[in-house]
Amino acid sequence: MQRAKQFIHKRPFDTESEDEPSFESYCRKTRKIMVQESFPNQRFGRPCDSFDKYCDPANPVIVRGEQILDATHRIKPGIIRTPCNYSKMSRTLGLDLYLKKDYLQVTGSFKERGARYALIKLSQEKRAKGVISTSAGNHAQALAYHGRDLGIPVTVCMPKIAPLVKVESCREMGAEVILHGDSFDETRDHAMKISAERDLTYINGFDHPDVIAGQGSVGVEILDDVPDVEYIVVPVGGGGLIAGIAKAVKHLKPDVKIIGVESERCPSWQTRQMLGKHTKCVWSQWGAKNTIADGLAVAEVGCNAYATCNDLLEKVISISEDWISIAILRLLEKEKAVTEGGGAAGVAAIIANALPELRGKKVCTVLCGGNIDASTLTRVIDRGLTAEGRIMRFTVNVQDRPGGMVEMLKIVSDCGASVKEVQHDRMLLTAFVYKVALIATVETRGRENAQQLMKAIKDRYEDAVTFHTISACHYGEPTAAMLSQSADPTQETVSEEDLLVPSSQ
Repeated sequence: MQRAKQFIHKRPFDTESEDEPSFESYCRKTRKIMVQESFPNQRFGRPCDSFDKYCDPANPVIVRGEQILDATHRIKPGIIRTPCNYSKMSRTLGLDLYLKKDYLQVTGSFKERGARYALIKLSQEKRAKGVISTSAGNHAQALAYHGRDLGIPVTVCMPKIAPLVKVESCREMGAEVILHGDSFDETRDHAMKISAERDLTYINGFDHPDVIAGQGSVGVEILDDVPDVEYIVVPVGGGGLIAGIAKAVKHLKPDVKIIGVESERCPSWQTRQMLGKHTKCVWSQWGAKNTIADGLAVAEVGCNAYATCNDLLEKVISISEDWISIAILRLLEKEKAVTEGGGAAGVAAIIANALPELRGKKVCTVLCGGNIDASTLTRVIDRGLTAEGRIMRFTVNVQDRPGGMVEMLKIVSDCGASVKEVQHDRMLLTAFVYKVALIATVETRGRENAQQLMKAIKDRYEDAVTFHTISACHYGEPTAAMLSQSADPTQETVSEEDLLVPSSQ
């Protein structure tokens, strides 16, 4: 705990003065903050307009196993019973892997389960008035779809930057969509204000107790389909899914182990564990802006979710962006499954060997979402191919004369690789004037073939070649170097000591 306290910054000052700088300026000047304390009615030094009584950090609700069994029964008529198939990757990975394909729900994610149960549990009076929520994606679509099915008016507040396709999808399903704010906090505050003005029921997308109970039906179905499962690996964002699954599984079969997987850019659950109190991970605020797993980009885990299941979990780990990209690619190629980044996080941890204890075991992971747009999918595929060494790019200086490029192309061909693209650059070349820089993008047969090609090119061109590669080589807990880069990528890397706030604070 003493170590954890080093990462805690004292409560931000309410006013800015020469002696007491604002929290924002403190972050900007020192770059030493990993997390900031959260308070029930305060977020980053700014008071919220309203308070969600169903999600109170001071009085968290622990969801019971009986509630999840009730939810499983009551949502059954309106939810697709998604398959839990044996994976073709099992033999390669050295374990029996089962994939719970909840991306096959109508709106493309597991969120339908919790949304439907929360709507079913409403009284007739609250149904007539309607519900409201804040979401830029899966929860909004799930609530809109099941609200229409159950005849309950739904209002969704979305940030102004919400994808147009998701905005239109909610409107097509009959929801009232309100675009407000540039951040989730601003949008949430506005939704809570409207909730109070119109007397609408606010439904948190991952921490409402009924939502958690509904998500737990995934765990019940997994045990039905794979009764002898030993491990269940679950993606973690706000925590609603893993809380529901853990409570359901431990209620029915206590010996099954539950492991959570976060994106390394949003390690909110691990931050909460480290500090031992309800917290918002500032690193998630920075990193979540550029993560493939946008569905897991939640800076503050749900207080009810954490209270419900933290003691039931074997552990929670984080996984890198490159491994998530590779997982999306593998699922597409091997399983013919199109998943979003968050949905592939569990598979990413397994193929990265971040969980060696799973070897030889019977394992299930949840493919919890498939809402990835075409342009993002294209980028992710390219990144996954590059991370696996199946696509590589290098710049080489060759003689600017007939046959100068042919020699390089022959080396590529002799190694069994294929050139996808070659660009010429004469203007910015600092070498001899009669040379040209060739920027080559090459497709290889895999990492070993890529290494063979790199060696052949280096042997021929020595210092005249530069390779541009990325690597899926690391996973696990955030390091000081990662933290410093996430905090402010325009600044120089600082040491671990520079990142720590003195424990006396």
